[in-house]
Amino acid sequence: MPYGWHDGGWGVLWMIGSWALVVAIVVLVVRAFTSRSERPQQPKGARAILDERFARGEISEDEYRERSRVLEESRR
Repeated sequence: MPYGWHDGGWGVLWMIGSWALVVAIVVLVVRAFTSRSERPQQPKGARAILDERFARGEISEDEYRERSRVLEESRR
C-alpha cells in the first residue's frame, strides 16, 4: 500500500496549478459579463446637461439661449 507523497512535489504543484486555472477562468468570465455595466461614465459637461434639459423640454428656448450665453462668457 502506498503511503506518503510518491510523486514528489509535482502532484501538489499540478493541483495548485489546476485550481489556479479554474479560478482564473471564473474571474475572466465574471469580468466579461459585468465590466460593461460597471464602467464609470464620464461626467457630463455643463453644455451637455443644458442641451439635454432643452431637449427634454425642461427649459424654454429663451432660457436655453441665455444660459448658453452665460456658459460661453464664462469660458473666456
